[in-house]
Amino acid sequence: MRALKLHEVSLADRLADMAVDALIDEADLSPKPALVDRRGNGAHTDLHLGLMHASALSLWPMFKEMAEVALEIGEIGLPLREALGRIGREGEQAMLITTNGVNTHRGAIWALGLLTAAAALDPGAVTLNAARLALLNDRHAPQTLSHGALVAQRYGARGAREEAQLGFPSVTQRGLPQLHKSRRQHAGEQNARLDALLAIMTELADTCVLYRAGYAGLTTLQQGAQAVLDAGGSATLAGRRQLHALDQQLLALNASPGGAADLLAACLFIDRLDGAL
Repeated sequence: MRALKLHEVSLADRLADMAVDALIDEADLSPKPALVDRRGNGAHTDLHLGLMHASALSLWPMFKEMAEVALEIGEIGLPLREALGRIGREGEQAMLITTNGVNTHRGAIWALGLLTAAAALDPGAVTLNAARLALLNDRHAPQTLSHGALVAQRYGARGAREEAQLGFPSVTQRGLPQLHKSRRQHAGEQNARLDALLAIMTELADTCVLYRAGYAGLTTLQQGAQAVLDAGGSATLAGRRQLHALDQQLLALNASPGGAADLLAACLFIDRLDGAL
């Protein structure tokens, strides 16, 4: 009997797998303050964990196509940037069909889309290449501003676009270092990921929180996240108590830190990519 010959998985397939895995891992991570997780819907009335999973899976073809077009074009420039913009808009429509119009992963499409394409070009310079792509203007992009962009303008905050243009400093300077630190301290993988999320929250001007709760909500988020880390992180009893308190405070403000969640997914993608390298 002839043995079955398995086809080798392409680089684009593997990168799409990593991006979707990062989104699902972020959604599953619990307990996240005021965010959808395995406990419930957080501060959302239109989201739940199953919807987050379905949304993430609907984006797999988009991530694969982004990686493929990056490999085909082979260099950073306006043709690649505009191709990614087109693919991203098509992916967003596929997501909205899956979720019946609910915005589950619009911010993640931007961040992980750039990172997926950048990783296809050169996995050793992923954030640098993502930043170079983000600095290019897509001439075909809609001129309407997202809620996040409007809030960023109103408060003078760094939005998702600027975060990418700077090479994702919330990830490279806060999230990833804390993830590695907590792992070295044997916090356990889930706690290490929670600590990485909290580290991102400590300095991020999360436009989702600003939109829902203004400066008061942002201050609550940043100070509360720092309090968890100062208490020893999510692996300690004192840290868990602070995390519970932060969760309750954000729920009372109806403030869900979706921007930090998107950046945690980016953090997990880069971490997974580093492991593959």
